[in-house]
Amino acid sequence: MHTWRPASTIRFKALGLQWRGDRLLASEVYDDAGRLKGVRPLGGTVEFGETAEAALIREFQEELGIEVNIVGGPTFTQNIYTHEGELGHEILAIFDVQFPPDTFAGQSRITFNEDSGVGCFAEWFALDRLDGTGQPQLYPAGLKAHLLNAKKAAALPI
Repeated sequence: MHTWRPASTIRFKALGLQWRGDRLLASEVYDDAGRLKGVRPLGGTVEFGETAEAALIREFQEELGIEVNIVGGPTFTQNIYTHEGELGHEILAIFDVQFPPDTFAGQSRITFNEDSGVGCFAEWFALDRLDGTGQPQLYPAGLKAHLLNAKKAAALPI
């Protein structure tokens, strides 16, 4: 089991929202005991001198071996959280992304490796199966509410 702790600095990260119907692709997040505590959209740290868009494309290439298409501009959010008693602080640029046609067709679960070599899993989760009692949490906190509000706003007539 790999133990992870947040950096002791503010990190700038880019995350990609990839949808399969009403299901969001998210990577599993575990506690130190190996229990699933939540899920988070895929992406990673924006390196110095790199745009958030370039970082997101690079992260999907490194982790899944695919080139994603970024759809639209980012939503920015600040995420201050605690993981295993350690404080973390991130600024997130969150983009909708599209995979090349038929990528991972027929697969509901994807295995991939982080830069460190740690094995990870991602799958498509229905939003109504997240953030409830006994259900995995969607990270960052507040993302589910944002996504549901955006979905409602898109359905409103102008």
